[in-house]
Amino acid sequence: MSFNTFGHLFRVTSFGESHGPALGCVVDGCPPRIPLTAAEIQNDLDKRRPGQSRYTTQRQEPDAVRILSGVFTDEATGQDMTTGTPIALLIENVDQRSKDYSDIKDKYRPGHAGYTYDVKYGFYDYRGGGRASARETAARVAAGAIARKIVPGVTVRGALVRMGPHAVDRSRWDWDEVSRNPFFCPDAKMAEIWADYLDGVRKAGSSIGAVVEIVADGVPPGLGAPVYGKLDAELAAGLMSINAVKGVEIGDGFAAADLSGADNADEMRMGNDGKPLFLSNHAGGILGGISTGQPVVARFAVKPTSSILQPRKTVDRYGRDAEIVTKGRHDPCVGIRGVPVGEAMVACVIADHYLRHRGQVGEGPSWPFPMTDR
Repeated sequence: MSFNTFGHLFRVTSFGESHGPALGCVVDGCPPRIPLTAAEIQNDLDKRRPGQSRYTTQRQEPDAVRILSGVFTDEATGQDMTTGTPIALLIENVDQRSKDYSDIKDKYRPGHAGYTYDVKYGFYDYRGGGRASARETAARVAAGAIARKIVPGVTVRGALVRMGPHAVDRSRWDWDEVSRNPFFCPDAKMAEIWADYLDGVRKAGSSIGAVVEIVADGVPPGLGAPVYGKLDAELAAGLMSINAVKGVEIGDGFAAADLSGADNADEMRMGNDGKPLFLSNHAGGILGGISTGQPVVARFAVKPTSSILQPRKTVDRYGRDAEIVTKGRHDPCVGIRGVPVGEAMVACVIADHYLRHRGQVGEGPSWPFPMTDR
């Protein structure tokens, strides 16, 4: 199975399965002498860790990360620093219950990757889905913690903005509220509604989809490249690669189809600092595939978890009609834990483009340009 690596200069290769002994990643291309500790990576992993509330899977995984290579303790300062060599990260699985899947090992879960994996490879790890499991995303979050340290001044934050038919009220948006509730919700009132709503979904033995929004502040202008290296295209590819994601939009996204050219245009004026000031951000901080210096905004839609208790019609790998009920521990809304995963993917893509930009044009060019350059 190939294609387990993403990125160009900042490259991440993930490995491991949901019910294997461990999973992890190798991060290649991280510059040297960047302070990095396991505790910093753990902080991001703890946001994604399962079993923290009744609204997520009850699988109890500490997701304790170990740094196996690529970090050295400076004797003079006592500080852990990257060396510029590959950084290997390991996360052990300690709470697998493979027996939960023994009754359905030959049946394809509707909406899951079992059928397509079997068709392509002639094999499918039925124990939680193997590489198709959302467990794989722990490695992405670990890599994202490293990526966050590469681009100076950039902050990547995410929030759940929709669960089923219930969307947040943007007039009540509060980034501080995101860390106060189990949904990463920026709207305190909507978080209360989601609690009751998701309890009903969970008790009915079903699941529900969601929409996650990621905002990257402080992204410098100039990241990305035409025509096939567009920042928004690679953000979309990175976010679409997350398990269960079925749609991605940048800025206004599909809503831009409802706007006129006059309404959609991000008009500009000169700011007090002598730099152009955008009067709106319909483009989501990216024009022509290149960052504008405005916040980069992306949203992605996560489908309902396919592993549910309600019986569904299916077939087995021997060509027989069957009925399936998925037991075990699963997220009633996998979009909740998709928030830190989305943050990680955006951080990785921006870090990769930052290193690519610096490699091609250095720290410039900067605005305004001399008249001879125009």
